[in-house]
Amino acid sequence: MLKRTFVAMVAVLAMMTGIFASAAQAQDKLKVAISQRGFWDSSFLEFAQREGMLKKAGLDVEFFYTEGGGQTLQVITSGSVDVAMSNGLLGTIGAYSKKAPIRVISAQMTGANEIYWYVRAESKIRSLKDATEKNTIAFSSPGSSSNLILLELLNQAGSKARPTATGGLPGTLTSVMTGQIDIGWAAPPFALRELQDKKIIIVARARAATELRNQTIRVNLANLNSLKTKRDAITRLMRVYHEAIEWSYSNPRAIEYFAEFAKVPTGIAAQAVKEFFPKEALQIGEIRDLDRTLRDAAQYKFTAKQLTPQDVAGLFDILYKPPAK
Repeated sequence: MLKRTFVAMVAVLAMMTGIFASAAQAQDKLKVAISQRGFWDSSFLEFAQREGMLKKAGLDVEFFYTEGGGQTLQVITSGSVDVAMSNGLLGTIGAYSKKAPIRVISAQMTGANEIYWYVRAESKIRSLKDATEKNTIAFSSPGSSSNLILLELLNQAGSKARPTATGGLPGTLTSVMTGQIDIGWAAPPFALRELQDKKIIIVARARAATELRNQTIRVNLANLNSLKTKRDAITRLMRVYHEAIEWSYSNPRAIEYFAEFAKVPTGIAAQAVKEFFPKEALQIGEIRDLDRTLRDAAQYKFTAKQLTPQDVAGLFDILYKPPAK
């Protein structure tokens, strides 16, 4: 009798252990689109995956990379992904004004810092003031942060150069070097090697757009239906995203990973982060200078009329605000 009881207890314990193990192994699945692989600020979730942060948070994340905010908006609006990282706020507001089922869940980039514009070394263009209506100048896609920054820089310089969407960085560089585009766009570490080899010359930097210094220019998004059904998982994702940013600026392994992703020497990767990506620009808890963004959206025809903060209040659902230090 005692033997049968002991065997039964062992069986029950084994079954319970199996249940608990299955529960521990179960992870919430998320599909995430990220604009432009190989940028420092597009790498944080990959860092989190490498370091086990996502698994620790109970998340199984499938990454999908795009060539810019326009393509990223398409996949998040269609529901092909749950979350879209690093989208231009101009394009996001334009899409929301047309009833796109999206929500802003965090800020991604505040201020204009990392993007620059370049020409072939033999070009006669040395600044945006030298560019005329005959010259084409690149940005990634309509509504992206590169689009907003470029429009602001052209306005400041009084330049008539023609903005042209060119998508990702490798294709843009090819177009510049073959003469299809006069002025290309890039973000470090991409093309820094060509710069060092004096094959290209920088003619404009995003940081010159001083009016954008305190403005949130990129955001992270969730699909509305995903937010309703996976809110807890997406909130955990944003906590991990913040944790990964903090880790990235304190652990040298981040530079090693970044150099690997971008396929550049670690020295160039470190230089790119130090010179172009101030940590404070990557705060995620607050959308800043929204009034100016709404004016920009109307001025540059991303919305049919001037919207007010009340008109777009439903767009914002900030999931995680890091505690103040």
